Amino acid sequence: MTGSAQERLAAAQRQFDEGGGENRLIRLIETGQAPLSVIGKLAAEQHRVITSDWRAFLTLAARAEEPNARQFFSGLAAGEAVALERVAMLARRCGMDAEAVRAYRTQPGCQSYPSYVASLALNGDPLDVLVTLVAGFGGWGGYCASASRGLREHYGFDDEGCGFFDLFADPQPESDRLAQAAVEAGIAAGWTGAAVEDQVRLLQHYEHQFWNTLADLGE
Repeated sequence: MTGSAQERLAAAQRQFDEGGGENRLIRLIETGQAPLSVIGKLAAEQHRVITSDWRAFLTLAARAEEPNARQFFSGLAAGEAVALERVAMLARRCGMDAEAVRAYRTQPGCQSYPSYVASLALNGDPLDVLVTLVAGFGGWGGYCASASRGLREHYGFDDEGCGFFDLFADPQPESDRLAQAAVEAGIAAGWTGAAVEDQVRLLQHYEHQFWNTLADLGE
């Protein structure tokens, strides 16, 4: 993996975007065909994802030696606290209170994504993982923007109901700045990013598996 920090981040993003596969649940939400119960299950699955990712990001912050990378992961962890509050609002809008979320039985296809992120947090090179996650967040953000539009247009959701998806749909310039600075420092120190391509390939697969597992529940 060669090039400037900006080029390497852009290459990882292209790989994620062009990795193939269709997000079938987003298509259903965009057209108003996804059952509300499935969107509630998405919220319950995301509750588990968020709590797992929160710990993974803290682990990566502790393992990262480069200051910008450490700050990047710390910022992600702080964001999960906000996400946890907002996903609870989404669940309530879909008729699931806190007890229902706790009682929900997760789908293996939805929990492979956070399991992989947790594995990366323990075993991956922090800078490789940073670039991988940035690519994944780009795709995830686009899906969240589409979900917000669909929920407002077809389901009558208000800002509170869409708050979880809006949180991730909005650009994060500070995170982008930290990511680029961390990669620049890594390049200067001889970082190669050898594992990034394979990690992005797997992350993209697990991302689509999350959404499409839920889409299958609504068919």
